[in-house]
Amino acid sequence: MALANKFALLGLAAAVAFGAAAPRASAAPAPEDRPAAYRSEAESAKAARQSMLDTFTERKALFDAVAAVTGIPWFHLAAVDQYERTLSLAHPKTRPLRDGLVAVHVSEHQWAGFLNPNPLDTNPRSIALFDGFGRDGDGDGKADRNNDLDLLCSMAEFLLRRGTSPDDLEIAVWDYYQNDRSVKRIRQFAHIYRTFGTLDLHRHDFILPLGGDYSYRSTWGAARSYGGYRIHEGTDLFAHYGMPVRSAAYGIIEVMGWNRYGGWRVGIRDLNNVYHYYAHLSGFNKKLKTGDVVQPGDVVGWVGSSGYGKPGTQGKFPPHLHYGLYRDNGLTEWSFDPYPYLRKWEREERNRKRAKR
Repeated sequence: MALANKFALLGLAAAVAFGAAAPRASAAPAPEDRPAAYRSEAESAKAARQSMLDTFTERKALFDAVAAVTGIPWFHLAAVDQYERTLSLAHPKTRPLRDGLVAVHVSEHQWAGFLNPNPLDTNPRSIALFDGFGRDGDGDGKADRNNDLDLLCSMAEFLLRRGTSPDDLEIAVWDYYQNDRSVKRIRQFAHIYRTFGTLDLHRHDFILPLGGDYSYRSTWGAARSYGGYRIHEGTDLFAHYGMPVRSAAYGIIEVMGWNRYGGWRVGIRDLNNVYHYYAHLSGFNKKLKTGDVVQPGDVVGWVGSSGYGKPGTQGKFPPHLHYGLYRDNGLTEWSFDPYPYLRKWEREERNRKRAKR
């Protein structure tokens, strides 16, 4: 069966899957149904959490449906979509995040075809004539770039140009982005999604045990002199030697080893395309290695005082954890202040623990 016909059947299935939900049977409004001004802080947090879960459920159903038609694994579609989302977060002015389940960003001219005299064209035939990106994914006779299913099916059809094997899909990703970094990120994201089997992977934990004796303040941007003048690209958390250091997020270990400045360090890439840098460790969790997937709270190492010299150098400063965050915009990375996020994650984990009591 031609892919276009399969997409038409997919549209019928999607109409059923994403149809209007049945009304609530309860007469009393649920907390999330009450106006925000009348909700408690706990109710607001619960409502936000439920809204996010609902979005993940709808998005996962969409990926599963397209995967069933195209043969592209759902986690690969999810990885491409999430990578697109991270690019929009990194470039909010040039490619704003669209309001929908799918984050694939396509310009009008790319969608309709660069030589198409009508950049707002939604006719699948004329779009195909001008070699446009747009496809009719739901079988309604229109290729609408504001339609989630049309967007996702258009991306899926592009990826299928090379085939459905993992290598074929990676070649197609390179064809689309013309960037090895993009291929690597999408491969990493797919591995994370495949490992956990869900899209609900955006919880964070604090990077040290909450019951531990530690202290920290905002130190990002302070001057450093070792190795030449530079700014401090992180937050220092002072704690006793050997305190466990934990992953803040769901992610994949990108780096483990020695760094002249950071000593024994671990680098973890999360699904927001943020690199988490843990430095000055006394050692690593021997059960982990580069390429392994971790989740919030997993111990990756222990606080130490390594660094500022050749491999094995210790004790040039008091034991502490240097923690840095770096955002990837698709071409390069830059450091940003971790301190507000550390405070937020510490507070959120404490609240979760209180809620379980």
